[in-house]
Amino acid sequence: MTIDQISSIIQVQDADITNPKMPVTALCIDSRKVSNPSGLLFFAIKTNQNDGHRYIEDLYKKGVRNFIITAPLSDFSHLKNGNFLQVNNAIEALQSIASSHRRQFDYPVIGITGSNGKTIVKEWLNIMMSSDHHIVRSPDSYNSQIGVPLSVWQMRKEHTLGIFEAGISQPGEMTAIANIIRPTIGILTNIGMAHAQFFSSIEEKLQEKLRLFAHAEKLIFNNDNPLIRETLEKDAYSHIQRISWGYQDAEYLISNQERQGNSTLVTICDFVYKIPFVDAASVENAIHVIITMLVLGYKPDVINERLDSLTPIHMRMAIQEGRQHSLILDDAYSLDWTSLTVALNYLDTQTQMPNKTLIISDFEQAGTLQKSDYTRLNELLLKHHIGKLIAVGEEFCQHKLDFTIPKTYFYPNTESLLSDLASFNFTYEAVLIKGARNFHFEDIVHRLLHKTHLTTLNVSLPAIVHNLHYFRSFIKPETKMVAMVKALSYGLGDAEIINELINQKIDYLAVAYTDEGVRLRKRHINTPIIVLGAEAHSFESMVLNRLEPEIFNFYYLQELIGVLHEHPEITEFPIHIKLDTGMHRLGFDKEDLPHLLKVLEENPCLRVASTFSHLAAAEDPAEDDFTRLQIKRFEEMSGILRNALPYPILRHILNTAGILRFSEAQFDMVRLGIGLYGFFDMPEIQANLQNVATLKTLITQVKRIPQGETIGYNRSFKVDHDMQVAIIPIGYADGYPREFSNGKGLVMVRGQLVPVVGKICMDMCMLDVTGLSVHEGDEVIVYGEGNTAQDAARRIGHISYDLLTSLSSRVPRIYVKE
Repeated sequence: MTIDQISSIIQVQDADITNPKMPVTALCIDSRKVSNPSGLLFFAIKTNQNDGHRYIEDLYKKGVRNFIITAPLSDFSHLKNGNFLQVNNAIEALQSIASSHRRQFDYPVIGITGSNGKTIVKEWLNIMMSSDHHIVRSPDSYNSQIGVPLSVWQMRKEHTLGIFEAGISQPGEMTAIANIIRPTIGILTNIGMAHAQFFSSIEEKLQEKLRLFAHAEKLIFNNDNPLIRETLEKDAYSHIQRISWGYQDAEYLISNQERQGNSTLVTICDFVYKIPFVDAASVENAIHVIITMLVLGYKPDVINERLDSLTPIHMRMAIQEGRQHSLILDDAYSLDWTSLTVALNYLDTQTQMPNKTLIISDFEQAGTLQKSDYTRLNELLLKHHIGKLIAVGEEFCQHKLDFTIPKTYFYPNTESLLSDLASFNFTYEAVLIKGARNFHFEDIVHRLLHKTHLTTLNVSLPAIVHNLHYFRSFIKPETKMVAMVKALSYGLGDAEIINELINQKIDYLAVAYTDEGVRLRKRHINTPIIVLGAEAHSFESMVLNRLEPEIFNFYYLQELIGVLHEHPEITEFPIHIKLDTGMHRLGFDKEDLPHLLKVLEENPCLRVASTFSHLAAAEDPAEDDFTRLQIKRFEEMSGILRNALPYPILRHILNTAGILRFSEAQFDMVRLGIGLYGFFDMPEIQANLQNVATLKTLITQVKRIPQGETIGYNRSFKVDHDMQVAIIPIGYADGYPREFSNGKGLVMVRGQLVPVVGKICMDMCMLDVTGLSVHEGDEVIVYGEGNTAQDAARRIGHISYDLLTSLSSRVPRIYVKE
């Protein structure tokens, strides 16, 4: 499309077009992900948390020339050579463009919706049919009002099949998505309670999801759900060929299902399919795939043969510590051009590692790529500063001369790379691993990881971003924010989390002690860092590492001045003045301020970056009068400093609770702590936060213990009935407190909370799993959704901070990102 064609599609209120024939080849909503400005159209979307118009000038300097805006054209009149289209709603404009683009293609399109399983079914269909079709599909979980149009924009004439997923969270959202995808074949995976709070009933939610299939010819669904069955029997859906499967009364009848080892045998219409999973969700997803392929004309024996290629889909990138002090970005479950670009954009944010390596396989549709595509890929990798390329596959081997990366290595298959992997040096490198499923790059990931402890702490980066945006919605756009990342971000990690915060434009970081700040500087974190527990003996290190100390008394102030006199080249060194407004822990009192101002005036080597105080009980409504008194004192004391100093200073007093309960006192900046990591001690607030930390492990043994026996050290637990016991490899050396012994600790096994029995050992503990069908290798959630660290802490009279910061370094942190 060209700009003038786009202007005829969307409802333009005003326009400033300098080149109406400029082609548009890419759509973008995120200024951070612009790698090639040529042909790009940027949508300046305004939300409660952000405003895309802020980034237009920077994008213009990078070469972007096409913009969809909602702000007045006059705001950008100084950008003379751009194309600006002003609309009422940028998201609706994006959707209209994608809808028009969709109508250019008449090949089959599969649309998938449901409460769970959408991405799994989509990815498995791609694996099963990619050898027969050139498939275009949603990247990752791009199924929202914004994700769907960006997905459909990928459609090209060379494709032969489209597979797109659609998700909704509120009534009225599906109609727009349906007009964009316009599926010819629909799949309804299931209906559940996700986002149910936004619908008056489960019936309303189902009807909203079914709007996706308004133009579909066929709809595949599970007939065993009575709500789905009865709804689809209504006249409103008579235009669709309804294709049912189920265990009772269905077109595709399942007459038998039984477990065989780690597989499930399912008999559908007298043919036995072997599904390589045993859990109910995976079996249901696989059946949807089988029925869809049967509808598309595949023979049962062909489907059955390909089922063996299915593996669990990890829908998120996992970031982990690797051998040789490397960082491993595991995104090995799929490979196409779009997902590679997304992964490379994220690799760019890992600034703690100076060198970047890409391990990549042939693309899923490698045979369709031309020499020009490999040349374009080389340019893309150079733009993302890839210093080492390790490429696997026959196609890459045939195009090795098309790459000019400083270091390149080519292997015909994964096995040949594995045999040579030990010869590579990945010291202090960020290694992105991106491969098509049939190359089994998980073997490479396993070889490169630093630790193999079965107990891991999974940290959700998207959840941190969600929580950050939630708290930002309570403050003004111009109010700055400090992210509290002390104690390794409350035990969750440092650089991997902090890079995500920096990517979200956080203004300041705050640590407790100097060594924490030095560690971040060594990992190439350049954002301003406040050291809240500054100690006089570490001032030299703080000066050398550009760390900004909290100053709370005259002794520390004079010690810092003495250090700065040894560095005459440094002027206006930033400090943060702590005021005591009632916490009575650290800080200057009001009567100290005249002398403080005198010292500051006499020492121009210092510059006050901010002044702040600490609320003692912002979360407690019973202490609101005292909190308001603290705020009043702070306003008065900080006002004295602000009025006396010859330059502006930032002021901040609100912590996590204060942001929510006293937002009128946000001043210039606020400090976000435990709320960022998904915890708040008010149920109505906790419901809006997402769980960040999931501590999980695996069952290593299952035993039958007869009545009358004892379990664990000191025989402290007496077995009063025949009991099935599971052993898991986590103990107090991992940071799992001994207070959880003998029934006080609960963990999640197969969706149910089960108690710890016996005393917590150093490296393991025992669970009562009587009545559950469990096996060695089954997953156990120690802390996580449904059993958070906060829930667990309450059982032993602790707080979530205790449990998270106590987790041992031998528990690997795995950072996951969609």
